Amino acid sequence: MSNVEAQPVQVRCGAPAGGERPDGESRVEVLTPRDVPLGGPRAMTVRRTLPQRARTLIGAWCFADHYGPDDVASTGGMDVAPHPHTGLQTVSWLFSGEIEHRDSLGTHARVRPGELNLMTGGRGISHSEVSTPDTSVLHGVQLWVALPGEHRLTEPDFEHYAPEPVVLDGAEARVFLGELAGTASPVKTFTPLLGAEILLAPRAELTLAVDPDFEHGLLIDQGEVRFAGTPLHRGDLGYAHPGTATLTLANASDTPARTVLLGGTPFGEEIIMWWNFIGRSHEEIAQARSDWMTGTRFGEVRGYDGDPLPAPELPSVPLKPRGRVR
Repeated sequence: MSNVEAQPVQVRCGAPAGGERPDGESRVEVLTPRDVPLGGPRAMTVRRTLPQRARTLIGAWCFADHYGPDDVASTGGMDVAPHPHTGLQTVSWLFSGEIEHRDSLGTHARVRPGELNLMTGGRGISHSEVSTPDTSVLHGVQLWVALPGEHRLTEPDFEHYAPEPVVLDGAEARVFLGELAGTASPVKTFTPLLGAEILLAPRAELTLAVDPDFEHGLLIDQGEVRFAGTPLHRGDLGYAHPGTATLTLANASDTPARTVLLGGTPFGEEIIMWWNFIGRSHEEIAQARSDWMTGTRFGEVRGYDGDPLPAPELPSVPLKPRGRVR
C-alpha cells in the first residue's frame, strides 16, 4: 500500500540502542490510531498506529495501517496506482475481501484472507493494489518492515504463504512471520520478527510464551482485549517493552475478538521514512524520488489501467532527525 498523503510527514525513526529495557517491563503503552484517507472523494480511510510521536518502531515494524470493514459499494474500495518502495518489506494481511497485486518483477497475485503476501522493496520495486470486482467488504492490515542498513539495497522479491491455523486453549493463531505457539513461518525476514493473527473466543484468556528479547505490539481489530492487564479497544495498538517471557491476552467481551500480534528485537538503527521510501539520509530519499519521477530504477507495473502515482514534493528543508523514542 502507498502512503498517499499529499504532504507526507517526514519521520526519523529509531529504537533505543542495544535494546534498552526500562523499569516496569510489563507496562503496556496504548497507541491510538489517526484516520488517514487514501485519496479521492469516496476515499477509503485507514487507521494508522505506526509511526507516531509516542513510538516509531516495534522491532523493525515501522508502519501499520488498519482498515475496514469497508463497504466497497460506498467507498469504491482500494485502487492504489503503481508506486515505488525502497528499503522496506510490505506485509499484506486480509480479514475479508480480495486485492489484486501487480509489481515490476512481473508478479500478478491475489491477497486473500489468511494468506500472507510479502514484498521486499530493497533497492527498488513498484507495485499496484486494487480490490477485486467481487469484493463487497474490504478489511485487513497493511504493514511495513524496515530493512537493516546492510540489507536495505537487497534485490526486490515477492513471497506468498498461507499459514495453517494453530488451535490453542480458547484461541486460534495464524503465524505468518517468525515463531509462536510451536509453529514457525518459512518466510524470510532480515531481522528477528513475529507476526500473527490471534482469534480469542468470548471471555477467553490466553498466555503465550514469547522471546524476552522482543518488544511486542498487539493491534485490536475487533473486541475488547486486556493485554498484559491493560484494556485495549478496537483500533488500539498496545506496546509491551522487552524483558518478559510471557504475554497474556484476555477477551473481556461476550463476542469473539481478533488481534494481530507483532514483535521483534529493538531496531538499533535510525531511519528516515518519507512517502514510500526508507533511507538513511535526505540525499538517499531525494535520489529515490528523482529516480521514480524520471522512470528509472523501479521498473514497470504491467496490467494496471491508469497512470502511476506522482511523488509528492520534498519539503523545503532537509529531512532531519526528530529525536529517538526511549
